[in-house]
Amino acid sequence: MYDHRRLGRELGLFDTDPLMGAGLPYWLPDGATVRHELEEYVRELERAAGYRHVYSPVLGKRELYEISGHWSHYSDDMFPPMKLGSEEVVLRPSLCPHHALIYRSRSRSYRELPLRIAELGGMYRSELSGVLGGLTRVRAIQLNDAHIFCTLDQAVEEARTALTLITRAYADLGIRASRHRLSLPGEGGKYVADPALWRRATAMLKEVLDTSGVTYESAEGEAAFYGPKIDVQIADAAGREATLSTVQIDFHQPERFDLHYIGADGAKHRPVMVHRSVIGSVERAVAHLVEEHGGAFPAWLAPVQLVVLPVSEAQEGRAYDLLRLAQLQGLRAELAAPDQGSLGARIRAARLVPYQAVIGEREAADDLVAVRLRDGRRIEPLSPAELLHRVAARVEARGTVLWADA
Repeated sequence: MYDHRRLGRELGLFDTDPLMGAGLPYWLPDGATVRHELEEYVRELERAAGYRHVYSPVLGKRELYEISGHWSHYSDDMFPPMKLGSEEVVLRPSLCPHHALIYRSRSRSYRELPLRIAELGGMYRSELSGVLGGLTRVRAIQLNDAHIFCTLDQAVEEARTALTLITRAYADLGIRASRHRLSLPGEGGKYVADPALWRRATAMLKEVLDTSGVTYESAEGEAAFYGPKIDVQIADAAGREATLSTVQIDFHQPERFDLHYIGADGAKHRPVMVHRSVIGSVERAVAHLVEEHGGAFPAWLAPVQLVVLPVSEAQEGRAYDLLRLAQLQGLRAELAAPDQGSLGARIRAARLVPYQAVIGEREAADDLVAVRLRDGRRIEPLSPAELLHRVAARVEARGTVLWADA
């Protein structure tokens, strides 16, 4: 059982400082590498699925969140407004109002729909100190978010496709969902008062889950203030459950922002807004990956992918040649020189590195490399070119498979 708060610091992934404040961790080089690879993976996955990426500011006028409904339904979780001349600006608690403005920035035709807008963007939550912990509950969040603007008859398929995208990402990352939850409204004034809206959106999300063949449970009081959602739940090392990924169907914000498109009949029509997040917040995703893999990340995510180990100083020249070739191929490679300890000690120190390339006297004479895999397997000696080709192929393929025969 692993705790990402302890292991993440031991591995040099992230840390905190009282002068930065609670819930505001900083990323160290190895953690920044994991984060960067994760973000690039999601961007590529989304591009291949027809998403267009945007950037939007982390600030907005208070009026923006009054229109979206965040101010009346969510202000307890927002940071206080800041005075800017005669105006008040707010650190955004969500990206969806900004994307609604991007959609309505010009006239839209039904021919453009579905329009899929994605962003890896910052947002901020005024979390109480007592609930903050490591990377799982933070105040500054980097969110993998997207909003699909579509016609009513496209919404179910778009939501279903988003759920499929989440399943694909979990397979590549080695993440196991603990369960799927249909999150519904509860009692009280937290939720938008529009029963017809809730009935329609809930029926559509049930159709998504049923046709996807996903087992799910309904939970009252877990919906967003503007609509129901599908939550993909994960469990941490202590068995505590959290939401990582979501899919939502929203009729509320298109109405609030007066969004429309011109239909085939030449008239204005209201789009549906599908919210979805494949990996949720980058912080929570990395926290879960640390715990799920114990720091032994899939090869494509690992901070160091290949370590080169010359047995003695006599093989250091060959080792440096292999290191340079690996780095030229874009692999994250390091050299563990003999002055860093015995070969056994260096192998143990690199136990989380997916691939270990050992060069002894025999390998150097034959221009070969002895290969050890992180899982304990030993591969027949290979030429440097063949080793790098095999490793690069596994990294490029992503996924969790460590080695594949040629």
